Amino acid sequence: MAREKTPGKASTRREKITVVIADDHRSFGEALQIALDKEHDLSVIEVVDDGTDAVRSALDQAPDVVIMDLKMPNVDGIEATRRLREEGGRSAVIILSGEGDEVALGLAIEAGARGFIRKTTPVTDLADAVRHAHRGEPLHRPAEVNRALAAMRQRSTNDKELARRVGRLTPRELEILQHMAEGSSTETIAERLGMSRHTLRTHTQNILTKLAVHSKTEAVVAAIRMGKATPPGLAHRPVDEAGAAP
Repeated sequence: MAREKTPGKASTRREKITVVIADDHRSFGEALQIALDKEHDLSVIEVVDDGTDAVRSALDQAPDVVIMDLKMPNVDGIEATRRLREEGGRSAVIILSGEGDEVALGLAIEAGARGFIRKTTPVTDLADAVRHAHRGEPLHRPAEVNRALAAMRQRSTNDKELARRVGRLTPRELEILQHMAEGSSTETIAERLGMSRHTLRTHTQNILTKLAVHSKTEAVVAAIRMGKATPPGLAHRPVDEAGAAP
């Protein structure tokens, strides 16, 4: 009668949950790596600092969990999660951000993430979230997810209507809004565009009417949200996942 083999160390050893961290602040990602590596059952195998590298790392290394920063250069966390799912990546994704709301959670869930965690969350709680995500367990109550998805759909509807209104603006009106976004005074805008203050006031009133807003500030915010105006210091920065400047 053949003797049964005694399980060796390799078969009895509990394997660690592997993690990739993607955060545009590399120092934060590395600090998080140090903290999570202290957990007996977690192992961070790579830290990257943009969404493109996050997708590459997840596909190449197939970690159990990816902790994905919401806002990153080139490709943000939501789009990176979508790409990872489209390319067959099976890693569980947790979206991480310094700030967030129901819309952000809705976008994360829709993209295929397990959930949304704030950067201010204690490391012990984040470690627990990694374990839950690895086991395929939800990180949020169903009611919370439903509210988030509803808020996301409402934001999408509102943005479509706002885009329609902004689309009615003429090139001259958009030029005026850009100058307003830069903080230029009425006198300066009129001088730069070679028009009288009276003509500028007429254009401004037309802008407010078309956008259905009550102030120049609201008009500028709408133009920035739709990517039609850029405040100083934000040139060439992408519009975020909800259509607003980050």
